[in-house]
Amino acid sequence: MTDHGLQGEQLEESTARRDAIAAQYLKASNARPATSARGIHHVALICSDVEQTIRFYDGLLGFPLVEMLENLDYRGSTHFFFEVGLGNNLAFFDLPGVDLGPYAEALGGLHHIAISMEPAQWEAARDRLDKAGVNYDHQSGTSLYFLGPDGERLELISDPLGWMYGNSIG
Repeated sequence: MTDHGLQGEQLEESTARRDAIAAQYLKASNARPATSARGIHHVALICSDVEQTIRFYDGLLGFPLVEMLENLDYRGSTHFFFEVGLGNNLAFFDLPGVDLGPYAEALGGLHHIAISMEPAQWEAARDRLDKAGVNYDHQSGTSLYFLGPDGERLELISDPLGWMYGNSIG
């Protein structure tokens, strides 16, 4: 991985601030209350082309298309869903007639979506990405980072849910 980000004194200050925030708010699993949520119902992204998006997510990545309906907020727009396991969905809208620019990171915006896969499914997806000529960055032995059809950043991770790079995150 390329070394990006802060250096020297700024890095030390950032690390100290993160450690202070963690000390104040992060609780051990046996000391924190249960979450009030039951899961991510769906994450909704905007796409430029419904069919292109279906070919990529259903055809290439293996996430079945499970629903298509008209967007309730914008007539003529399609709202469609891909199942990504455990009842969780990745959804998209097209917004025909709206002049949208290319994907860009912004405060409050999307950095990436990490989707957990069983190791055998992860390897099969990696092979399909290779065959399709999709460039990816293979990190830590378990993560593939790449771009979706509209520039959205994706990660396929073969670590189990609740784990990342050998560490429990739950």
